[in-house]
Amino acid sequence: MLNLAAVLEGSARAYPVRDSVVIGAKRLSYAAIDAAANQVAHLLVARGIERGDRIALSCPNLPWFPIVYFGILKAGAIVVPLNVLLKHDEIAYHLEDARARAFFCFEGTADLPMGAEGWTAFGKAADCEHFFMITADATAASPMAGAQTLASAIAGRPVQFDTCQTSPDDTAVILYTSGTTGRPKGAELTHANILLNAFALMRLFGEHPQGHDIILVVLPLFHTFGQTVQMVLGFLQAATLVFLPRFEPRAALNAMQTERVTCFAGVPTMYWGLLNALDDSVDVNAITSRLRRAVSGGAALPAEIQSEFKRRFGVQILEGYGLSETSPVATFSRPDMPVKIGSIGVPIWGVEVKLIDPDWSETEGADSVGEIAIRGHNIMKGYFNNPEATAACMRDGWFRTGDLARRDADGTYRIVDRSKDMIIRGGFNVYPREVEELMITHPAVSLVAVVGVPNGEYGEEIKAFVIRAAGAEISERELIDWTRERIAAYKYPRSIEFRQSLPMTASGKILKRQLLADEAAAKT
Repeated sequence: MLNLAAVLEGSARAYPVRDSVVIGAKRLSYAAIDAAANQVAHLLVARGIERGDRIALSCPNLPWFPIVYFGILKAGAIVVPLNVLLKHDEIAYHLEDARARAFFCFEGTADLPMGAEGWTAFGKAADCEHFFMITADATAASPMAGAQTLASAIAGRPVQFDTCQTSPDDTAVILYTSGTTGRPKGAELTHANILLNAFALMRLFGEHPQGHDIILVVLPLFHTFGQTVQMVLGFLQAATLVFLPRFEPRAALNAMQTERVTCFAGVPTMYWGLLNALDDSVDVNAITSRLRRAVSGGAALPAEIQSEFKRRFGVQILEGYGLSETSPVATFSRPDMPVKIGSIGVPIWGVEVKLIDPDWSETEGADSVGEIAIRGHNIMKGYFNNPEATAACMRDGWFRTGDLARRDADGTYRIVDRSKDMIIRGGFNVYPREVEELMITHPAVSLVAVVGVPNGEYGEEIKAFVIRAAGAEISERELIDWTRERIAAYKYPRSIEFRQSLPMTASGKILKRQLLADEAAAKT
């Protein structure tokens, strides 16, 4: 039997008074986090939640996230983390698709219905029975009609709980990810998937040689990178996690200095932000004297950022690769191997990687390019309630990623292209089809193609090429604002180019590579 909550419980037993989570002036011990998680588990059981039920969680980087996350697991239920930037209809879709029975939601989440009907009207749409409002102020009343605050819901409940003994292959977390077609899909990750991924990373990174690690957590915990690589791994190691609700370069540098941070993980734009925020007021020596590990993922790390960070902070950034479906890490740059700029490293312990053709046959030749396929302890069970999508990407334990890569002679891999049209904006995945399907519902839009264009700050920025409907007079600003009101903030296009036509193949498929070539030519 195995329950992922063991990573918290084990550290709480061994180091009960050690700081587990630090946020601003507030410091919570491992014993305190575990006790509060036990109260959440009692709450769920009292509300009739059973083993295997899905429970949604939308919360920024606050202590409530791990408290609720592990409380759900202790009760034997499944965590469904949701992006805090999702809008009303997107939230409703995820709740309905996951068949969630309860929803823990931060008060600042966009588009929550605060009127007289409140949660009653919203919840019925998704058949979600229970709603708990997470408030920054534990003493505050719920701002939503029909909703109880989490703090009041767990008040007075026992701080001890007999954790449900789940099986290693039971689903622990459902992470929603989008493809280039269709609606977002829920990747089912098991207790063993996530725990073994964390153990493999601990084996790779090593533990602090003279004490315990202090990890700065700026990656959103609802995302697989921050969730496994920082929170789960950090709790497994009994580290102290310093939370920032959102990434701000100066605040991150201050936290690294004052909290004596030893480990940092981020997407490339975060490293870019740290470097650009450095000035004479920052005591870089105080940071470099403690920082021992820096990790990057989510997008390719530019060579100039890699070298400049090493020069200023004295630490080599290690790059990795993975997806929500791979729990997430599949390959990583090993600390004992020479760093190759642009490489995603080698498969981690317990994981196999091969390059395949569209028919699943392995590519041949030392310099050949193929689609990355992965097999190992980290591969999801499948997409929740979606056997067709599962069958399309999995065969004999192998998962095909949709990303194209080349394998170097030394066994390291490097991404050369994406077979999917996914855009990575500031570490967030944006899928053009989802944006296109929304924009084309506007009466002034006849046809639209969305692409990612190079951007110095975010890696990629979202641009839409639009053919107006006959007689329509909509402006770029009007269409951007309309889209922004209906989709999460990181997804809407920041620029729109109106055209009379779009390049197409003979079969009518829009040639996005031609649009990107036109964009590049216009910049020269």
